[in-house]
Amino acid sequence: MNMMSGHQDQADSLRQLVRSMDNTKRVQHQAKVDGAGRGVRVISVTSGKGGVGKSNVVANLAIALSQQGKRVLIIDADLGVGNIDVLLGLSPHFTLNHVLSGEKRLKEIIMTGPAGIKLVPAGSGVQEYTSLGYCERMRILEELDELEEEFDVVIIDTEAGISENVTYFNTAAQEIVVVVSPEPTSITDVYALIKLLATRYDERRFKVLVNMVRDTRDALLVFSRLSHVTSRFLDISLDYIGCILWDDKLVDSVRSQKAVIDLFPESKSARCFSKLAKHMSEHVTAARMKGNIQFLFRRNFAQKSYNMDTV
Repeated sequence: MNMMSGHQDQADSLRQLVRSMDNTKRVQHQAKVDGAGRGVRVISVTSGKGGVGKSNVVANLAIALSQQGKRVLIIDADLGVGNIDVLLGLSPHFTLNHVLSGEKRLKEIIMTGPAGIKLVPAGSGVQEYTSLGYCERMRILEELDELEEEFDVVIIDTEAGISENVTYFNTAAQEIVVVVSPEPTSITDVYALIKLLATRYDERRFKVLVNMVRDTRDALLVFSRLSHVTSRFLDISLDYIGCILWDDKLVDSVRSQKAVIDLFPESKSARCFSKLAKHMSEHVTAARMKGNIQFLFRRNFAQKSYNMDTV
């Protein structure tokens, strides 16, 4: 009886030790999120089709946030035809492809852009990484963990469409911003993307940015059409976060390989981007408190990726 009692006491002590360690980890994690580190904000910017100006939105939003005092990192996750570097007139020597192949560390390929933003450039024309495997996703996570304390906001520029890479990066983010234009095909394609993320990955909240519109009224009409169809068939929440007005200066800035907010700061579109950045800084969703990069990505991104790979 004494021996059994001794074993029981030892088991109880071990269980108590494990609980204590778990509690310590939780306290450390919460302190990291709520304290000085606060936890990085991870935002994906995505679209149902190409040609809606998504990457231009990412570049200008990042610069606008930086101008408002945020430390911003862009991850160009369009691994087949990434172009953020081109839009900003940057010439990368190394890209995310070199990280995925093990040739470089993530921190070694980061570039500095306008207003001090940082960029992880995507490779272009390399088919090998257009559909990431589990090990490649985990490599990105490990590298991102080391950068968490250096940034306030990480913006992921996904490729357009509904490929596996698109769903992986969107489900990894705390906030999903969908970019839609007034074209009917843009609305139907973004609905298809939202439907996939909602029904297959249980994403329930989306922020909608209407791009390339003549005025606010047109933007609200586009949002109304999208909201109408989603409310009929999906149990989700759509948040209208604004619009970017069509502006000839946008075309001029693209040709000059400069961000419009940097080249023409007083233009209509530049003012829209500044307003958007201010709105996003002031309206942080509850998802913000999911935690830091490691906690967030490992729980969402890696687990969902593993589940997909094993079905």
